[in-house]
Amino acid sequence: MEALVERLEQAVIRLEVVAVKLQNCPGGLVNGDISSIINGGESESMEAFDHVLSGSVSEYLRTSTAIGGDVAKHAEMVCNALQIQRAFLKMTMTHKEPAKTEMADLLRPLSDQIQEVQSFREKNRGSSLFNHLSAVSESIPALGWVAVCQKPGPYVKEMNDAAMFYTNRVLKDYKDTDPRHVEWVRSYLSIWTELQTYIKEHHTTGLIWNKTGPVATPSLFRAPSVGPCPPPPPPPPPGPPPMFMDDSPKPDDTSAQHSALFAQLNQGEAITKGLKHVSDEQKTHKNPNLRSQEGRTHQGSPAKSQNPSMSACAPAKKHSPVLELEGKKWRVEHQEKSHDLVIEETELRQVVYVFSCSNSTLQIKGKVNSIIVDNCKKLGLVFDSVVGIVEVINSRDIQLQVMGKVPTISINKTEGCHVYLSKDSLDCEIVSAKSSEMNVLVPEGEDDYREFPIPEQFKTLWDGSSLVTEPTKIAG
Repeated sequence: MEALVERLEQAVIRLEVVAVKLQNCPGGLVNGDISSIINGGESESMEAFDHVLSGSVSEYLRTSTAIGGDVAKHAEMVCNALQIQRAFLKMTMTHKEPAKTEMADLLRPLSDQIQEVQSFREKNRGSSLFNHLSAVSESIPALGWVAVCQKPGPYVKEMNDAAMFYTNRVLKDYKDTDPRHVEWVRSYLSIWTELQTYIKEHHTTGLIWNKTGPVATPSLFRAPSVGPCPPPPPPPPPGPPPMFMDDSPKPDDTSAQHSALFAQLNQGEAITKGLKHVSDEQKTHKNPNLRSQEGRTHQGSPAKSQNPSMSACAPAKKHSPVLELEGKKWRVEHQEKSHDLVIEETELRQVVYVFSCSNSTLQIKGKVNSIIVDNCKKLGLVFDSVVGIVEVINSRDIQLQVMGKVPTISINKTEGCHVYLSKDSLDCEIVSAKSSEMNVLVPEGEDDYREFPIPEQFKTLWDGSSLVTEPTKIAG
């Protein structure tokens, strides 16, 4: 009922606009003026979207070109995705909405381009501009607003907020040394701000389709060929660096009930006694026959699963579990209720990517370059040593135990994370953002740990010359 009322309100607004234009028409209406006025909303919608392309998008392309390298290549991919969306929006103005079964095929060109943008980040994790690539990769699913059934504007804002974790890193690294990167942050975030405004004005309650045209089908939609993006505008006059505020919604106030699986981590080194050895016959990277049974390509999972908008109205697909070495990356994906996962043939240059695993335990022996835990629930991770960073992203109820050394642990957008440090890793730096229920357990004695909570609430005061921020103390 609420959605219906909003649609009626939008219809009234459009009728009022038509009435005003009719009153302002000099000398009466001739040569189909009524039709042009009524259809004016459609042309205005495309003009508004083109204004986004010629404005903030072109500015983003200019600043990306100025930085060059991976950032410039990434910008071309983003530009192509926006051109595909423009062609899709143009089709909605002349065609009826298709059935949900056809919608996925109609959106495939856009979905594939979004996946390409995200895959580029995964393929360039060693890039010196990785924070730039991550900001784009985390927020590019915002283009999936066309598949959000109701109120797509807030969805775009959520994706914009996801980018800010990394754009803030860019500002921290370059605000005092290279103003090009500050301009890049401003121009990129402006794309999603302007897109929210566009959606609010033209598609407030969801994508609007033509009511009288033919039904849209995948065979009728032709994605534009890859070509040059709109010419960038001249550089803006110099000004003070922008201010950015991270006002993303806070997580739900729920208390996580930790299962007996995670309580086992209190055993210290004895936890490894309960793990089972995975034989060579069970490892997909040593058995091509197991890979062929999965029935899916290597490129399909991480980026596509991070793009929920493309399947917002479609049922989730069941994926086959993966534990394999792909080049320099160990992939552990879609494992459920697997408590005997072990990676033991490791090298210093290898990274471990753990994606969409639930209610499982993984042990990593030896020393690896980095570990990423993404979109996991109730995961117990035990590892020896990491020379780079351990990242936990978009996850819930995670238990980490360090047996050796690790310099940095990053926790982002995660609810419930317990970190068990070893005596050799007490100098570990823990960075957290948009997360809750985080605790660090420090060894005390032989088998005991002492628990310390990571602050989630902060107090900021103006001391006369600058802002001073300190964590608030938890009473009790």
